[in-house]
Amino acid sequence: MKTVALKQALAPGGEVLLGYVGRLAPEKELHRLAEVAQIPGTRLVLVGEGPSRNELGARLAEAVSTSPGRPNLPPAFLGPRTGEDLARAYATFDVFVHTGTKETFGQTLQEAAAAGLPVVAPAVGGPLDLVDHGRSGYLFAPDVRGDLARWVAELVDSPALREAMGDHGPAMV
Repeated sequence: MKTVALKQALAPGGEVLLGYVGRLAPEKELHRLAEVAQIPGTRLVLVGEGPSRNELGARLAEAVSTSPGRPNLPPAFLGPRTGEDLARAYATFDVFVHTGTKETFGQTLQEAAAAGLPVVAPAVGGPLDLVDHGRSGYLFAPDVRGDLARWVAELVDSPALREAMGDHGPAMV
């Protein structure tokens, strides 16, 4: 599926796509995505597979359905992707969100930045070396409830900010 067609399929109403790439497993702390699932006008898109797939799907669907106002579209799970299919997935995202606090490096953060995406990741471990807070994305405080949603919402609300931060990613990588 071409990038434009994939974007239209995932965001038929012009939703801002919040993307995640990686293993769907407890150590990735993906439960944190529930707080961004309720940001109006967005849709979560997850690439990957793992043992938390079903539980995560139920948790995120519930977060979306209980959001105030018009609920967002349910999260989209694209399954594992590699090569050009993975590159197309990154190209459809508007913001890259990473939630795990145990990353020592974070290859997907680099891939997202290289794809020109602003990255929001925890202010611990590997992301500290890969995200220039306020320039290529934001580092959120993982112990502060709502901090992830705060930074993601700032990017959702400003296409110009997303573009400016995304422009810094490739040079950083």
